[in-house]
Amino acid sequence: MSQSIDYGNLMHRAMRGLIQQVLEKVAKGGLPGAHHFLITFDTMHPDAEIADWLSDRYPDEMTIVIQHWFDNLEVTDEGFSITLNFGDNPEPLYIPYGAIKAFVDPSVEFGLRFETREDEGDDDEDDLDDDEAPMVEMAEDAEDEADGKARKPAEVVSLDRFRK
Repeated sequence: MSQSIDYGNLMHRAMRGLIQQVLEKVAKGGLPGAHHFLITFDTMHPDAEIADWLSDRYPDEMTIVIQHWFDNLEVTDEGFSITLNFGDNPEPLYIPYGAIKAFVDPSVEFGLRFETREDEGDDDEDDLDDDEAPMVEMAEDAEDEADGKARKPAEVVSLDRFRK
């Protein structure tokens, strides 16, 4: 028997479940305290649903901020839908969990980054199952990681700049 336990996929499913549970709590009761989320996702994922102008502007990935204003947060076993404000234009989004590349809550220095073997340059695609057998990395300093994302042009849409 040369079977092995696929820890990468097991961990990936568990982390998706964690994100789902967190979003379900927020959908029911709002964001507690200073909690807020930076979620980076693959805009070209086949099940992601975003406005054409957003996918044109962010053709590979996009980071959304769930903090001060959001509406219609609905969480399912496959993903979540939410309406966010982009320059005073409310836009509905649907993000499947499989499209998420990073989930960060800077208020408590918590972060998850989902990487596939493909991202690491591993050419052994024969072993990839169920969402490309991801590797999950816990961000030790999620706030620094989130700040790094914010400095990259056209990657983070921050709602803070719209506050008065």
